[in-house]
Amino acid sequence: MSPMDTLAAFNLHKLPFTREVAVREMLSLSHFEQARHGLLACLERRMSAAIIGPAGSGKSALCRALRDALPEARYRVHYVKVADLGKRDLCREVATAMGVTSAGSYPMLVRRIQEDFAQSGVADGVRPVLVIDEAHDIRPDVLGVLRILTNFDWDSRLVLSVVLAGQPRLETLLKKATLEDVAQRIAFTARLRLLSRDETANYLAHRCAIAGQPQSPFDPGSIEALFEMSQGNLRAIDRLALGALDEAATRGAKVVAGSDVVAARRRVLA
Repeated sequence: MSPMDTLAAFNLHKLPFTREVAVREMLSLSHFEQARHGLLACLERRMSAAIIGPAGSGKSALCRALRDALPEARYRVHYVKVADLGKRDLCREVATAMGVTSAGSYPMLVRRIQEDFAQSGVADGVRPVLVIDEAHDIRPDVLGVLRILTNFDWDSRLVLSVVLAGQPRLETLLKKATLEDVAQRIAFTARLRLLSRDETANYLAHRCAIAGQPQSPFDPGSIEALFEMSQGNLRAIDRLALGALDEAATRGAKVVAGSDVVAARRRVLA
């Protein structure tokens, strides 16, 4: 079944359940909005924050929503996605995101990054924000670099705000005694969770609606199957729901049944 066949079968003008969803089209969820407002208030005070949530809870989506809500005239947001990096490599990634030349020794690189952040605030009048995604993968000694990057004028100026986004083990990492100085710089922690059963149903209907089908094609049995198999994990919901649409379209059905979700699971989660 081709994507065009699935679109035609359910009168959709674009494929739902892909990553290509604009911030303005995201489903409004109370816990998500609470987290976003808390983060915005924290950054307004030039402080740093953390986003903690299990895989598939929408951390990257929240980072996008946060960036979208920060006026470009007042904020400059830099995004880095962490892998297993050493101190110098992490700083190189930060420098690349900022457009700073990363040549020279490690101390010189740190100095250049700090100078650029400080310059942004003084000359350009914007507040620099550094978003580090997948932060649960940072090694403790590397995470300690953030204490250095946020230290300006003997730690007397609030210049750079850092937002760490990661799975729950990031919180465990920040509780280590060796990272107490870093943890103390986190003024707000936004907590995300997986979707409930009702939220899953609302999410399915919403994604179909913004794709052109105001009437959800998922019957109660398929919704229950999607929730049970995904446990509210957004990434799993998207994969299973799109696969189930394909299965229903293949058999010429206009409604997605639980059996379509089961078939999709065998195909997309095998």
